[in-house]
Amino acid sequence: MYRSNTCGELNISHIETEVTLSGWVHKQRDKGFVVWVDLRDRYGITQLVFDEERTAAHLLETARKLGRETVIQVKGTVIERASKNPNIPTGDIEVLVTELEILNESLLPPFTIEDETDGGEDLRMKYRYLDIRRNPVKENLMFRHKVSMEVRKYLSDQGFIDVETPYLIKSTPEGARDFLVPSRMNEGQFYALPQSPQTFKQLLMVGGMDKYFQIVKCFRDEDLRADRQPEFTQIDCELAFVEQEDILNTFEGLTKHLLKEIKGVEIDNFPRITFDDAMKRYGNDKPDIRFGMEFGELNTVAQHKDFNVFNSAELVVGIAVPGGNSYTRKEIDKLTDWVKRPQVGALGMVYCRCNEDGSFKSSVDKFYDQEDLSQWAAATHAEPGDLICVLSGDTNKVRSQMSALRMELAERLGLRKPEEFAPLWVIDFPLLELDEETGNYHAMHHPFTSPKPGQLDLLDSDPGAVKANAYDLVLNGNEIGGGSIRIHDKKTQAIMFKHLGFTEEEAKAQFGFLMDAFQYGAPPHGGIAFGLDRLVAILGGQETIRDFIAFPKNNSGRDVMIDAPATIDDTQLKELHLKLDLE
Repeated sequence: MYRSNTCGELNISHIETEVTLSGWVHKQRDKGFVVWVDLRDRYGITQLVFDEERTAAHLLETARKLGRETVIQVKGTVIERASKNPNIPTGDIEVLVTELEILNESLLPPFTIEDETDGGEDLRMKYRYLDIRRNPVKENLMFRHKVSMEVRKYLSDQGFIDVETPYLIKSTPEGARDFLVPSRMNEGQFYALPQSPQTFKQLLMVGGMDKYFQIVKCFRDEDLRADRQPEFTQIDCELAFVEQEDILNTFEGLTKHLLKEIKGVEIDNFPRITFDDAMKRYGNDKPDIRFGMEFGELNTVAQHKDFNVFNSAELVVGIAVPGGNSYTRKEIDKLTDWVKRPQVGALGMVYCRCNEDGSFKSSVDKFYDQEDLSQWAAATHAEPGDLICVLSGDTNKVRSQMSALRMELAERLGLRKPEEFAPLWVIDFPLLELDEETGNYHAMHHPFTSPKPGQLDLLDSDPGAVKANAYDLVLNGNEIGGGSIRIHDKKTQAIMFKHLGFTEEEAKAQFGFLMDAFQYGAPPHGGIAFGLDRLVAILGGQETIRDFIAFPKNNSGRDVMIDAPATIDDTQLKELHLKLDLE
């Protein structure tokens, strides 16, 4: 056998034990009369010792020539270390080597295989198989495994059945571009890779599988960022004979289970907030509630003077920055420049200092007196020592700008603590969103989301007012899951398709299979999908998902390790009935 023990398990109780170890050479230290080699596998590091008194001369000479990352097998006796290392579990012992075999030599790695490496991100992605040997990446992948197993355990214990759904499906409009796969056997026709298993899990409900889940790959051909990859993993779930409250309770349970088992954190409070309230109080539909700085709307207390910037604005809104009165004028000017960046888009920022003596000093003192400014403080819940930051403009734009400022200030103030967890449900989303360019409505979530009970008739008279029977689970300012109660009858689904601009023929061509299934006793059903990559990253104290994926793509959607995507030869193109015209 290649090993009797791993490199992370030997301790003082193994003294005088004969062992066989295999792994990679982590480091080698040659002191002339003695050579130490650190041997590493995924379980840890064990120190090997070769010396002139106890080791055969040819073994000592071989040990001196061992290069980093060479794969070796050794046999020897566990002995007590003279100079112990309290920083590793095997630090009390070492192995006096009696046999050594080189299993595979290694080139010098392009970066050091250490926790703190000298390799840049692009280089490490090119040699990802080497990067995985480093503890931070290895531990992230093991952490992901632990989360996945706890998800499976919880859902299985709740009676959910793991069912696989197809990867080669029909292209359907779900909001993002599909990855398309040409069919060799069906000329001119294409499969699509699923953006989600949405229609299949609904068909499983029709089939009587009343509690389904799947940890499944999904694909979206869209622009990338830190928390987005072209292929990503969902915890996909669906239940039959449920209402919204049933689903919220079930998946609060899953979230509590993960926080307790993975992080040792017990949370009972899952506040609920409507979409409209979230936008009004935080400026976005996935608010981070680990800290305050809620919006205070100032229209009634700021639009009564001769300051036209506020008077002409649709919304004037402020936030109180805790302790912000300590900011210098130069620091406030930098903050103003920050909100004026193109990425945020504000035209400027008004500020008001809340002095410790209860007085106020603002950048618009020419227009507002102390009584006015005290009303600003009341509206934003500002305390003495705080700084009130005020933005104004079109409602939707200014809320987005203030939300960005709120998050930036929280980051600077250290209020977004990765070991604190604050979940909440956002509910009552609009069913439809208006595309300002085309004037058409589209589904805010997807076409299968049902309207709130009693609101179906509003689709004809006031479609923008209809609320969806939908919900998002937010954790620490990130949406980790979202779902809805689905439409389960053909008539209602046909009405929805009509309002989304589908002709009857288009709806039948795209979704006729689902409409047909609804005629055979489809039960009321609903579900939710968690983003596993994002969930794991947040539980791991980070917000970048790439570090928790074994082989991620870069920001251009490329796998630089295997050089994909890549061109294919003319023979393959011909078999697929394709011809590329790149001119």
